[in-house]
Amino acid sequence: MMLISVFLFLQVLSARAIPGLVPTTYCKTAIPGKCESKIDVYAARMDSTVSVVAYSPDKFDQCTAEGTYKPAENFGEVVFGQRLSTTGFQINFAEPVTCKALCVKEYPDTSSAHVSAYNDLLSGIKHFYDRHWIIDSLPVTVCHRVEDGKQSVCERSIPIGCITGRDKSTSQTCDVLFGDTLDSKYILLNHFDLKIRYAPQTPNGGADASNTMGKIISAEVTPRSIKHTGGDLDCSPNHPLILPADLKPPLQITYSYSVTFEEVKDVSWTSRWDYFLTSSTSHTNIQWLSIVNSLIVVIFLTGLVALVLVRTLYRDVSRYNKLDSTGNEAQEEFGWKLVHGDVFRAPSHPLLLSVFVGSGTQLALMAVITLFFACFGILSPAHRGAFGTCALAVFVCLGASAGYVSARLYKFFGGLCWKTNVLATALFCPGIVVSVFLTLNVVLSALHSSMAVSFTTILALLAMWLLVSLPLCMLGAFFGFRKDVIAVPTRTNQIPRQIPPQVCYTRFFPSVLLAGLLPFGCIFIQLFFIFNSIWGHQLFFMFGLLFIIFLVLLVSTSETTILLCYFHLCSENYKWYWRSFVSSGSTALFVVLYSIHYYVTKTEYNGFVSAFLYFSYTTLVASLLFLLLGSVGFLACFLFVRKIYSVVKVD
Repeated sequence: MMLISVFLFLQVLSARAIPGLVPTTYCKTAIPGKCESKIDVYAARMDSTVSVVAYSPDKFDQCTAEGTYKPAENFGEVVFGQRLSTTGFQINFAEPVTCKALCVKEYPDTSSAHVSAYNDLLSGIKHFYDRHWIIDSLPVTVCHRVEDGKQSVCERSIPIGCITGRDKSTSQTCDVLFGDTLDSKYILLNHFDLKIRYAPQTPNGGADASNTMGKIISAEVTPRSIKHTGGDLDCSPNHPLILPADLKPPLQITYSYSVTFEEVKDVSWTSRWDYFLTSSTSHTNIQWLSIVNSLIVVIFLTGLVALVLVRTLYRDVSRYNKLDSTGNEAQEEFGWKLVHGDVFRAPSHPLLLSVFVGSGTQLALMAVITLFFACFGILSPAHRGAFGTCALAVFVCLGASAGYVSARLYKFFGGLCWKTNVLATALFCPGIVVSVFLTLNVVLSALHSSMAVSFTTILALLAMWLLVSLPLCMLGAFFGFRKDVIAVPTRTNQIPRQIPPQVCYTRFFPSVLLAGLLPFGCIFIQLFFIFNSIWGHQLFFMFGLLFIIFLVLLVSTSETTILLCYFHLCSENYKWYWRSFVSSGSTALFVVLYSIHYYVTKTEYNGFVSAFLYFSYTTLVASLLFLLLGSVGFLACFLFVRKIYSVVKVD
């Protein structure tokens, strides 16, 4: 029944078109308020397969429109470095362009400025940097036929140039264009054949019937290398533009482009993102496999929990209550009932534990809400930066939840330093994240990367934290401390009992590793696609699957923690507070190990800077995941322990 429900839910999600922005209607002759004629081409940041550091489109002496930026549509575009730059393309709807100059770069002498600019261009080719263009909120793609010739494989990366020979480029585009070239050469891709497909629209409202109208459904580009000579441009296939390793002036590089339009009647604007989905059918099938794998693990864990709760635990409760009703004092207590006088004893470092659980609860709620919006298309790839904007906004607004949970736990533990608890909850974990973020931002700024954020953006983030999240956290803590202490069914003894020697699987490290391994088995397939999206610059659009996987992760973490908690109590180990938190959060350790595997086997990053940035970001995210899962497992275990001790009779 669970499998059927999940599959029906995913079918509903897959039946929905991925919504983008409000559709823009284009026409050959612009009509104010109805359609536009000019088609804007924007450039996103340039990235590489061998470096984590991304740069703005004007970094490698490329064609830019004076470095101007398109106005940011949301805060996430700015924070996560997804701003778009304008380009020099002059395109009007339904007006083909044949071999038109985009810009001309001249290197007339060997002055330091020209040599530096030329070396920047070569550096972009040597380090395999790719362009990324956007037309009508759609990525411009480069498509190639696979071996069978029946299906096209499209990628969003447009190489600056290609290296042939021994150190040839890894780009599929370069393999198609110059795969058989044996000599080592630097070839610049300086011509672009754009093909824009559109769904025709019928003119209405008295519009001119001859005025071609339509909505863009895809944009493809075929980059080429052309050695333009003289003032007249000739874009027919000829000798490629080979760049010397050292500048030999005078050198003139002309960038050019052509544009064609194709009318497509069998594809509507609402389904235009299917163009990207069909090119990754195999990946979609693998993600379905990950769903099945995760559900099998959850069903297995659910069966174990049911076995414990319905059979073993019920039998224990019946036996304990039967002994109490007979009044036979000769029989000693045994099992988990034996520690009823110590099971709710306050843990060591209660302030830190309450702060961690409060912050983790805030992260868990933020993740659930954000993924819920994303799985219904509200935060689709068409809205650049929308996912990050939503996550930031929701996290800030949930500051009250962190304060409330932390305050209630700290009061339950008998803590007296309530002011310290409130400030630590509001400042400790977010402060560490902000400190790491600022440190990495300094490194990126020193590298002149477009991933670095400006000082004003940092001030805006600090304002969100200190002026919104902090007061909300204090408000939540105020209500948390005003509530009565959480009631528990047993009284704590004054003298703690001695914990007997533990068997292997109930010791700290084995139990922690086991608790993290099972939930990790639910997500490791999905992790590949998440890492590909972040570090492999791939589109991620299966948010419905991701939402299901995340819920499965929460359920499996809770069930695993409950099982281990029961075994620990049966072995008379009542110190379950920190163990439940660390055990459930240990999945993050396996995520870090997987990130090392991914770095070694799936990426081609080289250099200390790329490794430093990669592992810094990954470790930061894994730390947040540790808090998130730790709080979920702790709260599940807390409810479980309260429940089982409330159904037995204790003195």
